[in-house]
Amino acid sequence: MGWALRFLGVGNAAAVELGSASATIERDGLPWLTIDCGGEGLSAYRAHYGAMPQALFVTHTHMDHVGGFERLFVATWFDPARRGKVKLYVPATIVPLLHQRVGSYPNALAEGGVNFWDAFQVIPVGASFWHDGVQLEVFPARHHWPETAYGLRLRGSLVWTGDTRPIPEVLAKFADAGERVAHDCSLYGNPSHSGIDDLEREYPPELLQRCLLYHYASAEEGRALEARGYRVARQGEVVALHETTAAPIP
Repeated sequence: MGWALRFLGVGNAAAVELGSASATIERDGLPWLTIDCGGEGLSAYRAHYGAMPQALFVTHTHMDHVGGFERLFVATWFDPARRGKVKLYVPATIVPLLHQRVGSYPNALAEGGVNFWDAFQVIPVGASFWHDGVQLEVFPARHHWPETAYGLRLRGSLVWTGDTRPIPEVLAKFADAGERVAHDCSLYGNPSHSGIDDLEREYPPELLQRCLLYHYASAEEGRALEARGYRVARQGEVVALHETTAAPIP
């Protein structure tokens, strides 16, 4: 069955009906690595897979991408089979931001005796990391502030931009192997997110043809993007990916 990407949600922070933007990379039909942990995304994951995620990559710490962590903590801490084993791959520069957002409340449990991060295996990452014997790459996005938002590459298969403005110079390096590019895009851009006019201005046609647009504002916007000739992701959609050419364990 190979590799696939399942969209758990495709909307921006205000488009609750579209689900919070997140996805799961599947391998041979099974969840392999989940991207982000917004509240609606976590609910969609559990509804489909019947369990909580076992491995996650965090792109940035806006609440529509990390708002499910308290629920994930409770479900993980009280399951001895999962406690301390759920892998969280977090870009090193956003580890303190993630802690401020979701891990710093005094006493993770009212009874005390538990640190929030005791439930997880937190793995700070830099330019790349290994997951399940496969190397993934991490690259900076342009979202609000430098060194606070990142994208993910599974070489030859997938580039997930995360929330971002256009990053042509970055994708020239990190999307140069024919990957499907899941890209932040609404009908209209703003200082933190891409609009379709931005992508058309900044990216070559070949790259645009590989883009799969998500993080838009409404179903109507999605249809308008399609009317302009682009492929638009839908919540629950599964997209087949090419076999990865990422480095395996030597």
